[in-house]
Amino acid sequence: MKWMIFVQAALVVASVLLSGCNQKMTADPRLAEPPPTVVQSERDASRVKVEHPERFPLATVIAHATAPLLNVTGVVSADVARSVPVVSMAAGRVVEIHARLGDKVSKGQLLMRVQSADVADAFSDYRQAVADERLARAQLTRAKILYEKGAIAQKDLEVIQEAEEKTDVAMETAIERLRVLGANKDHPTPVVDIVAPASGVITDQQVTAASGTQGLASPSAFIISDLSHVWILCDVHENDLAFVHLGEYAEIRLNAYPNLTFKGRISNIGSILDPNIRTAKVRIEVGNSGLMRLGMFVQATFHGQKTQVSGVVPASSILHLHDRDWVFVAQPDTTFHRVEVRSGQMLPPGRQQILSGIRPGERVVADALLLQNTAEQ
Repeated sequence: MKWMIFVQAALVVASVLLSGCNQKMTADPRLAEPPPTVVQSERDASRVKVEHPERFPLATVIAHATAPLLNVTGVVSADVARSVPVVSMAAGRVVEIHARLGDKVSKGQLLMRVQSADVADAFSDYRQAVADERLARAQLTRAKILYEKGAIAQKDLEVIQEAEEKTDVAMETAIERLRVLGANKDHPTPVVDIVAPASGVITDQQVTAASGTQGLASPSAFIISDLSHVWILCDVHENDLAFVHLGEYAEIRLNAYPNLTFKGRISNIGSILDPNIRTAKVRIEVGNSGLMRLGMFVQATFHGQKTQVSGVVPASSILHLHDRDWVFVAQPDTTFHRVEVRSGQMLPPGRQQILSGIRPGERVVADALLLQNTAEQ
């Protein structure tokens, strides 16, 4: 009997323990279902709402018809047709330099002196030709006297005449050689003067004092350029080549003198594109009043043939933010929508062209910076 009572008590204890375990398992929060996720949408940063919109005056986008413009960069270069190389036909050593890079020189001005063995040999040949010609002329004179007296035959006279003619040719050749080398036959010297073949500015120099020259085998000692007319070489992308036409004019502005505008004619459009940057070289010929220097950076503006309509707004309507241009367009619900635009050139008085982003007739905030500052507060 006692044994049965003990078994019943054990069953009661086991039931109590099992019930407690079930309660603990149910209360474990890790086993409970997670709460539903709540998604909150962010506010549209491009839409601005203010309490008193009447504080921000509006301006209407005005239609403006203009020819499309293309602005590219370029470099001032010398006109190849107006550049003259200076060479020494005589090989030798440069003993004197009388001009330097950047100097203005006049035609006939002494540039350098060259001591040349070629010139010395040419003078030797010339003196030999002069002696031979003198002897041949004297022999011809005697032969004519003898022929008149019947002392020699006519064929002997003809032989002597031919010999005298050959000496004349040899002397003329020697004189011409001296002239080509730059020497004067009346002033025998191994030193030859190299003078400027044209007036202009020395834009390149390849010799110094005591350097050597090998005549035509050496690079040009100097290059003299006439800078009264120069070239503007521009790189135009292939997508913009429709703006460029031979014979038309382009506006040139120097980075050094941004307030001055020059006018040049398009004389050449490159037939080959640069395979790396996909551009063609466009050459503009322009007169130089002296302000343009070789290597200067310029901005060239090409005008398209067809007109296009764009918008014009006050310059204060454009907000420059993060290297972009924006305007605030008024909405019917008294809010303002910030729209990115592409700005064009400035127009007087205090207006700016809008190439894309908004259309004529829309209304924008006249002072975009004031509205932006108010919205950020």
